[in-house]
Amino acid sequence: MEFSEIEYVVRDGVATITLSRPDRLNAFTSTMNRELLEALDAADDDDGVRVIIFTGSGRGYCAGADLGSGGGTFDYGARSENLETMRDGGGRLTLRIFDSKKFVIGAINGPAVGIGATMTLPMDVRIASESARFGFVFSRRGVVPEAASSWFLPRVVGISTAMEWVGTGRVFTSKEALAGGLVRSVVPDSELMVTASALAAEIVVNTSAVSVALARRMMWTMLGASHPMQAHKVDSKAMFERGRSTDAYEGVASFLEKRRATFQDRVSDGLPDVFPSWTNPDF
Repeated sequence: MEFSEIEYVVRDGVATITLSRPDRLNAFTSTMNRELLEALDAADDDDGVRVIIFTGSGRGYCAGADLGSGGGTFDYGARSENLETMRDGGGRLTLRIFDSKKFVIGAINGPAVGIGATMTLPMDVRIASESARFGFVFSRRGVVPEAASSWFLPRVVGISTAMEWVGTGRVFTSKEALAGGLVRSVVPDSELMVTASALAAEIVVNTSAVSVALARRMMWTMLGASHPMQAHKVDSKAMFERGRSTDAYEGVASFLEKRRATFQDRVSDGLPDVFPSWTNPDF
């Protein structure tokens, strides 16, 4: 696949998506958004991809929306008069990451500001380099958090930390991001991709693709459940479906035989339908 503002490389079961506008600190554009959506579709459709790693080229991850168009950058009304059908572009991306069938790792290699920060929230694990910086700067630009971050951010770090970061709009260090629970670890810049790749390899080598995909959907979806009974119903259906799968038989057999499992089930064949209809409302 050919892209102009991102790079997409698949190797050893891992799709690495690199934001690639280094001269602009990988500032986010509509073209980049479209290409990211296409890359996520490609990764989901490829059974050879087990994990997705997001990172940035050059010295930044993503400096936020490209503000080159001036004060009207966020004036969606100038581009769409219908409030009911207008959709925030960053939200399209985060909802697509939310729906990913592959485990998603963010390898944050530098400044991640605005959409650069909010796009990482639906990723399953975020790892930051020591030089990474984060900023939910919307209040300093006269706008509000976007990309469904009013749903994601409090669930990732808690409401008090989320409100401090959003309310002040300040840029903060990777050390503060770690203390607040936004990132899983902070590593030297030179070790960032090595660390992310090692985590990806552990998933690729040892786990069932369908089990990870279904577990990912269960975990994220149940964040919105109002009672654990809803999770219990989903768990029960999922265990019933997976318990009779080829992978489940292989997983138990390999354990008893003290060997590495060879899982055969494919995500492209579809995931079991274990959720009630309310979990996937139409927009």
